[in-house]
Amino acid sequence: MEVTISADTIIEAAALLTAIGAIVGIIFGAFKFVERDKRQNRELAGIKQEQTLICYGVLACLKGLKEQGCNGPVTEALNKLERHLNIAAHEMEDDSK
Repeated sequence: MEVTISADTIIEAAALLTAIGAIVGIIFGAFKFVERDKRQNRELAGIKQEQTLICYGVLACLKGLKEQGCNGPVTEALNKLERHLNIAAHEMEDDSK
């Protein structure tokens, strides 16, 4: 039994290895992209939750100032913040459906 390796055989083997490497690279790249997207979505959800808590804290402060008799910009900011939170709550309801 005689095994001969010609230049064509080497070229075909190299082409096959290159194609396999490219396919594995694409699959690995797609996997990394999906994992990064999932991580970013988790981070964004945490940031949204933190911002909501901050908004409710600011709302409480503005209501306290209004109760103490502060008016003008306090009332305006309070109305804008309440309107914003109301709109945001309705958008969250629509997104969850």
